[in-house]
Amino acid sequence: MVTTLLVVVVALALIFDYTNGFHDAANSIATIVSTKVLTPFQAVVWAAAFNFLAYFVVKDHRVANTVSKIVNEHFITMHVILAGLIAAITWNLTTWWFGIPSSSSHTLIGGFAGAGITNALYMGSNGLNAINIPYILTIIAYIVTIIILHICKRSRPSIAERWFKRLQLVSSAALSFAHGTNDAQKVMGILYVTLIASNIIKAGSAMPDWIPLACYSAISLGTMSGGWKIVKTMGSKITKITPLEGVSAETAGAITLLLTERFGIPVSTTHTITGSIIGVGLTKRVSAVRWGVTINLVWAWIITIPVSALIAGLVFVLIRLIG
Repeated sequence: MVTTLLVVVVALALIFDYTNGFHDAANSIATIVSTKVLTPFQAVVWAAAFNFLAYFVVKDHRVANTVSKIVNEHFITMHVILAGLIAAITWNLTTWWFGIPSSSSHTLIGGFAGAGITNALYMGSNGLNAINIPYILTIIAYIVTIIILHICKRSRPSIAERWFKRLQLVSSAALSFAHGTNDAQKVMGILYVTLIASNIIKAGSAMPDWIPLACYSAISLGTMSGGWKIVKTMGSKITKITPLEGVSAETAGAITLLLTERFGIPVSTTHTITGSIIGVGLTKRVSAVRWGVTINLVWAWIITIPVSALIAGLVFVLIRLIG
C-alpha cells in the first residue's frame, strides 16, 4: 500500500511541476511575445530551454531545503503531502482556466502547510514553521527602468528599439533560467520529504539524483505547453509593454529570483514579474497601469495561500475518513 501511495504522490508532484511550467510560462514569455520579439512558439521553446539549463548549473538546492522544512517533520505523512499536492494542482488549474496569474509557489506552500496544520490539529499540536516571502519587486523594476532610460536618453528611438528587442532575448533567457532555479526546486523539496516520510531515505541524506532531473524536465515540458490565457493578462492587460520596458521588467525579475535562490527563499515567480511589469508602467505615469486589473490580481494573490490551505485541509480530512 505504501508503495502504491508513494508512486501516486511522486506522480502528482511531477504533474504539479508540469502545471507550474505552463501556468508560469507567462512569467518568462509574456513581455517578449507582447513586444513581438519572438512568436509564441519560439518564446516557449526559448523559455523551456533556459528552464532546463538550470539543472546543469544549480547544485546546492537551497530553495528545496527551505520548502522541505515548511512543516515540522513530526507532522509530515504521505497523506499530508498527497492532500497538499491535490490542493495545489486544483488551484493552479482553476486560476489558469480563468487566466489569473496567481502564484504556483504560494499554492504549493499553502497546500502543504494547510494539510500539515490539519494533521497537527488531529494530533493536538501546531506543526507549522513560519516562512517569510519578500515583496521588493516593483521597486527594483522601477529603478532598473529609470537607469536604462537615463543611459539611452540620447539614442535614436528606432535604433534603441532594435537593440532592446535583441536585449530582450538575453533578459528573457535570464528570467527563464532564474524561474527554473527557483520553481523547480520547490517540488524537489516536496519529493525529498516524500521519500523521508515513506522511509526510503533518512532525514539529512543527500537528495537522489533523479529528483532534480525529473523536476527540471517536468517544469520545462510544462513551459513548452504555454499558458496563453495568462500570457494575455501579463503581456497586455496590466500595462502596454515596449521592448525597453520588457528588458527592464525581465531583468528586475531575474535579479530578484537569482538573489532569493541564493539565500534559499522560495519566492513567487508570478509575483516577481507582475510586480516588475507594474514597476515599468509606473515610470511612465501612474495611470499607465491598469489598476482595475492589478487590484483583481492582488486579491487573487491574497487568497491563494489560505484557499489552498483550506482545500488541502478538507482533502486531508476526506482522506482520513476514507482511510
